[in-house]
Amino acid sequence: MRRVASVSALVVLLSLTACSAQDDGDPKAAPSSGQTKGADPGKPDKHDDSDGGTEGDAGDPGSEASGLAEMAEKLANQEAGTIPPRDEPVDGADISWPQCPEGLGIPERRTKGLPMPTDDAEFVLVGLTNGPGFTPNPCLDDQVAWVEDRGLMASAYSVVSYPDAATLDQYAWDGPFDGSGLKGKLRNVGYQEARFNLDSLIAADLQTPIIWIDVEPVPDFEWSGDPAANAAIVEGAARAYTDAGFSIGIYSTPYLWQSVVGDYTLGVPEWRAAGQTSRDEALHRCGDDWSIQGGTAVLGQWVAGSRDLNVTCPDIAADLGRWFHQY
Repeated sequence: MRRVASVSALVVLLSLTACSAQDDGDPKAAPSSGQTKGADPGKPDKHDDSDGGTEGDAGDPGSEASGLAEMAEKLANQEAGTIPPRDEPVDGADISWPQCPEGLGIPERRTKGLPMPTDDAEFVLVGLTNGPGFTPNPCLDDQVAWVEDRGLMASAYSVVSYPDAATLDQYAWDGPFDGSGLKGKLRNVGYQEARFNLDSLIAADLQTPIIWIDVEPVPDFEWSGDPAANAAIVEGAARAYTDAGFSIGIYSTPYLWQSVVGDYTLGVPEWRAAGQTSRDEALHRCGDDWSIQGGTAVLGQWVAGSRDLNVTCPDIAADLGRWFHQY
């Protein structure tokens, strides 16, 4: 019988119901307009200075960044020691909407029926979205049940994306940030993207000590040309997850991260992608040369045989409970 730890669920539910005195929208529902392809009037140009007093830039994301990193570290430490330590790296996989039965999902992200992890995977990272924000993984319940039935270790990840004009307007003041300027509005959108994902996580009874934030270009749902504006989305999502009691980490590569958010840094743990390479290359990405935003290397990922494969970085397996829930 699956369950959500009562304390974590309570913290999440309190966060979802009490975060904003100006919550006049429904954070559980995707915007009726959806997100649109390409540029739109809601996206700033690189010279937009409309944010007033809370504005940051790509190199100075604002007062939230260092506090989020410290909070994530504290939360992660609370999960320490819950799974027996290992001396060697541990192999696993990640799954999301591509592994759902073929033909589900939004039109831009129809599911593919790709193979599930092989029997040697000891952990699985489960995606909460169907690509962009405000779109749920259409078979999340079944994937969580699959992981639980096999007694695997689990954690969660979510993609973040830039809003269209309607979504920006809907959530401009719906969150903990001052919505009078563009950056504050975008932070609130990121916050609501994460709240939407938390609803999905709770409904599926997915237990995890950490939520990885996937930051990369999202085809058909392009980021703006302003790295600081894009970083505001990431910052808002990070705040929502830590407010709800979860540790956070970043999934990306140095190049992809830079292309989306520039020099923005959180200093939180990192899950590093190596593409169509090998386990050896994924382990190599654990090195300092592949740092994304100044955080600890936790996982390396590579792709082979239509599967996303992962391995823990050196020494990470000594404290697996910090990164996974054991089903």
